Amino acid sequence: MPVSLPRRRTPARRPTAATAAAATASLLALSLALTACGGDSPPPAADAKAARSGGEGCIEDFDPAKDYFPVKSRVEHAENFTLRYEKSYQVLTVKEPYPQGKPETYVLVKCGAPKPELTGELADAPQLTTPVKSLYSASTTHLPLLTETGTLDVLTGVGNSSYISSPEVRERVKSGKVAVYAADNSIDAEKVIAAKPDVLMTGGTDDPQYPKLRQAGIAVVANAEWLEPSPLGRAEWVKAMAALTGAEKRAGELFDTIESDYGKVAARAAKAAEKSEPVKVLPGAMYQGQWSMASGGSYLGRLIKDAGGTYPWADDKGTGNLQLSFEAVYAKGGDAKIWLMGEQWKSSADAVKADRRYGELAAVKDGEIWTNTKALGPEGGNDYFERGVLRPDLVLADLFAILHPEEAAGHTFTFHQKVPRA
Repeated sequence: MPVSLPRRRTPARRPTAATAAAATASLLALSLALTACGGDSPPPAADAKAARSGGEGCIEDFDPAKDYFPVKSRVEHAENFTLRYEKSYQVLTVKEPYPQGKPETYVLVKCGAPKPELTGELADAPQLTTPVKSLYSASTTHLPLLTETGTLDVLTGVGNSSYISSPEVRERVKSGKVAVYAADNSIDAEKVIAAKPDVLMTGGTDDPQYPKLRQAGIAVVANAEWLEPSPLGRAEWVKAMAALTGAEKRAGELFDTIESDYGKVAARAAKAAEKSEPVKVLPGAMYQGQWSMASGGSYLGRLIKDAGGTYPWADDKGTGNLQLSFEAVYAKGGDAKIWLMGEQWKSSADAVKADRRYGELAAVKDGEIWTNTKALGPEGGNDYFERGVLRPDLVLADLFAILHPEEAAGHTFTFHQKVPRA
């Protein structure tokens, strides 16, 4: 799911493997998108300076006794990063920067403050001056963290612009304000070094060019939100970005609204489930000869549960995907009335063309195939994997309306749409 590099196809922890990664959205009015599910839209993002907390200027007369972070982020849902505040610097630690990777820690020093002399585990930690002025991004999931906190001005580089959904970001690329540094999905290290960005934020995977960038003085900071199993945990990475951009206040307000709206929809789903049994759904699709099925503890598994749904593998405690045969899926889930998937099919006939066995699924026969490809960009990217990561409240609102249409009459879908019956 990269602003630049395409989102990882790793089946281990993706919600589904039948998706290709990232791009434009019809930016629907948030108030309309949440009307059916009782949510409130986040307050509009302010301009870049107003979005940042603690004053825009750097420290001019340093006082070691003064706390230079009047607004502090609290991390409550994310499991893969921690953030600690000292008086003039923050300590950001990413526990698993990429699958099986060792923890990485960064010291974020408020501009104008002297670099701290640190010992122990922080002695060799890279020190960055914040707020950063230029950031290169390796994933489309980073973009909403900037656009919705009013700090897009710091974005100066993306990997592959083809996967970008945001019209605002695409325009900045077109105008030359944002460079493309991995057009063929391979990092042009010389180009990055010449540009000297303050930070290159990773897409949650390692790259052989990163050591070279670090040796050249480029700070490589990991963003591995995709390894978070919970929807709100992924969204809370907006606070990690805010630590770099100085937008703690705006990020906190934004996340609080997302968390509240998510909770409202989940509460409505729980109430609906009290009236009847949870709605049985079938998630995923065939990929490279196997059905990639979300485990019950995964991102998609939790969304389905919170939307008032269930499926035969909902009790699996794993946080990744199960690789199953079609026969195994059909035996347990072939009777599900609703199929949630991510293919760009124009009708149910396309499903049968893709695999004739799909025609045996109840959801195909009944015409209840739902895809997360409503908001596609001009070059084929999918905003479900871009803005949807920050906005699980909107994703959940869509799922709630799919599973409980009688409870969400008039809902305006943001990321999902029904595949017409042939």
